[in-house]
Amino acid sequence: MNSVNIETKIVNPLMGEGIPLPSYATDGSAAIDLRACLKEQIGIQPGQSVLVGSGIAINIKDSNIVGIIVPRSGLGIKKGIVLANTIGVIDSDYQGEIKIGLYNRSQSQYTVKPGERICQMLFMPVINATLKLVQEFSNTTYRGSGGFGHTGRD
Repeated sequence: MNSVNIETKIVNPLMGEGIPLPSYATDGSAAIDLRACLKEQIGIQPGQSVLVGSGIAINIKDSNIVGIIVPRSGLGIKKGIVLANTIGVIDSDYQGEIKIGLYNRSQSQYTVKPGERICQMLFMPVINATLKLVQEFSNTTYRGSGGFGHTGRD
């Protein structure tokens, strides 16, 4: 497994004092669990979005790495709590507090408790592409322009 050191700074004094630092849940976990850095619990009404601080800032430094914020499957499937923007991107040059937009897509209020694991952060490689304008593509695929969502199946 590849490993990289990411400088991490506590930006909310609640983090580390009662609220555990972000960590991998198991040796096989691909993502670090981020926690709600809250003084007191907050309710999210059905259809409501709230912004929750993680209590940390990171310094990725390497433009070939990006932090990706994804929902926790248990919260999404069992409770209807997902990310308000579906996925979050932490660019290598962002050094502010990581904040998580949570959206309640269920029909019931959900209460976020201080220190609760609310999402996960993956670190992934980045490939920067240069868009090259052409009149025609250099090769033709079987699918071609077969339509959005169409793979040739009826």
